Amino acid sequence: MKKSGILMIVGSALLLGLFYFPLWNITLGAPQYPEPLGMDIYISGIEGKSEFDIQNIDGLNHYIGMKKIPKPEEMWEFNIFPLVIGGMAALGILLGILGFFKKISPHWFFGWFVLMLVLGVLGMYDFNIWLLDYGTDLDPKAIIKLTDADGNPISYKPPLFGSQKILNFTAHSYPRLGAWLMFAGMFLTLFAWWVGKRSVRPKSNL
Repeated sequence: MKKSGILMIVGSALLLGLFYFPLWNITLGAPQYPEPLGMDIYISGIEGKSEFDIQNIDGLNHYIGMKKIPKPEEMWEFNIFPLVIGGMAALGILLGILGFFKKISPHWFFGWFVLMLVLGVLGMYDFNIWLLDYGTDLDPKAIIKLTDADGNPISYKPPLFGSQKILNFTAHSYPRLGAWLMFAGMFLTLFAWWVGKRSVRPKSNL
């Protein structure tokens, strides 16, 4: 159990990288922008990839009636996500320490992994809902109003994952270093469960 406990501690600690590195990135590229506009999404807020990217994106969005990029205080998620990530990291480290001293079974590690997986799925679902609202809830007084063939307003929703053409822009949406650290940490905790389960498996007498 000592090895699995160490793996659990390291895996859980990797979640703390989300406090320093972006979770996700959305980039907008177009012929008139040699340097694409981008925004890095952290668990505590959104920052421009370059100094004036948020300002330029908000300027473009104004013409088609999209909302401004929200500030941290304007979204409850940016207050809750740091607490969730910090809490899960602390819980995982505690479980790893208890596992190291053989105070708990490795099945606790698997329970942590399942809980983190559920929270991750809920987080991605919430993120997609925000993208949908961001790209479809348009100001009816917008300067530019574009509709599809049926006369419905065009959706400017960026993709949750991958690339998508939006007017003359191409939007790219992909995980960043914080997300990869989280994925690596979750893999390590799952591996910790597997290692711990094997270490406590009864050995047959030959």
